[in-house]
Amino acid sequence: MSRPGQTGVVLRLGTTQTLAWASSYYLPALLAAPLAAELGMSVTHVFGAFTLALVVSALVGPAAGRAIDQHGGRAVLLLTNLLFAAGLAALGLAQVEWQVWAAWCVIGLAMGSGLYDAAFSALVRLYPVSARNAITGITLIAGFASTVGWPLTGWWIEAMGWRGACFAWAGLHIVLGLPLHSRLPRDRVEDPPAPQALPVVTDAATGATTASPTARPRASGAGQPGRGMGAAIAAVFAITWFTSTAMAAHLPALLQGMGLGAAAALGVAMLVGPAQVAGRLLEFGFLRRVHPLLSTRLAAAGHPLGVGALLLFGPAAAWLFAGLHGAGNGILTIAKGTLPLVVFGAPGYGERQGWLMAPARAAQALAPLLFGLTVTRWGSGALWLTAGLGVVSLALLQWMARRMGQDGQRA
Repeated sequence: MSRPGQTGVVLRLGTTQTLAWASSYYLPALLAAPLAAELGMSVTHVFGAFTLALVVSALVGPAAGRAIDQHGGRAVLLLTNLLFAAGLAALGLAQVEWQVWAAWCVIGLAMGSGLYDAAFSALVRLYPVSARNAITGITLIAGFASTVGWPLTGWWIEAMGWRGACFAWAGLHIVLGLPLHSRLPRDRVEDPPAPQALPVVTDAATGATTASPTARPRASGAGQPGRGMGAAIAAVFAITWFTSTAMAAHLPALLQGMGLGAAAALGVAMLVGPAQVAGRLLEFGFLRRVHPLLSTRLAAAGHPLGVGALLLFGPAAAWLFAGLHGAGNGILTIAKGTLPLVVFGAPGYGERQGWLMAPARAAQALAPLLFGLTVTRWGSGALWLTAGLGVVSLALLQWMARRMGQDGQRA
């Protein structure tokens, strides 16, 4: 890391992000069945409450980002620990269905102000120049949230029941999350460079010059990036998160429908997680030397290429699909934080990030249901939908690269 103390900040935020994801996004997979059985709910309704939490998180994101811009990430993230603890405790105390939905609304508030977008915004406010590597570092650590979270949740459910698991996660937000967030710097650690001091890079193909990725680059033939660039970024990540969530929910069943056995299908699906971490390591190593637009385009190509191999060669290419899809996902998680930074710069990053990622969160909430309907109708042919969406995102990214006059130069 490029600044004294930045490594400690990344380790703290990486740990708290692991806690936040494990106790929210990855919780329903193991909690839904025992909760539904005890309260007399359908499992579908439990996941419906989780979907509501994702919608709430999308709505609260811009306000949370604006608060981080104004007051810093420390205060906001400390508040989210309290919200997570309150929501999880309320879930553990629920006796009737409406209380489950209410608890997930509180957890949704915490998710909207305490997951990756908030952590990225906190980093950009602290380190407006050197945030890219720090963002990558956080995702490397928190990439193991399911690896840590699912075994812990399962162990607690077996030892204490699903209510005990909720209380245990709530307690960790108090005894671990709060102290770690309280040690974050209160205000900016490094100052943005003066505009005239920014290094300049030149596109070999067009001769266009732009500032470094921590600056506010000019669009080719235009002034500062406008709404079109913002709309393109929002669309790219809405597509990304729709596809990622759809695959997380339906990939094992899709692979079984193509002829793999249940164990083999689950094994292939489990390759996605390690592939994501491998993609993030690639970003941290080689790809950090190139412009984020280039690494984002390479990552966006992963899913369509994987689908092409799977549909062309059948189940024999399932492992290749999992590797390409997972590695692309891992890099795109980082690009979600770095691409808006390179296009628009650090000022106002938090609120802008909330607005840019609101469509992605909405798409994430709807993906399991909508893609499930597509799978019911088309079977494995539903993959043509996600592959086509991937091609659309590639086209949008290529348009952005041409508009910015940046086609793969070093960052």
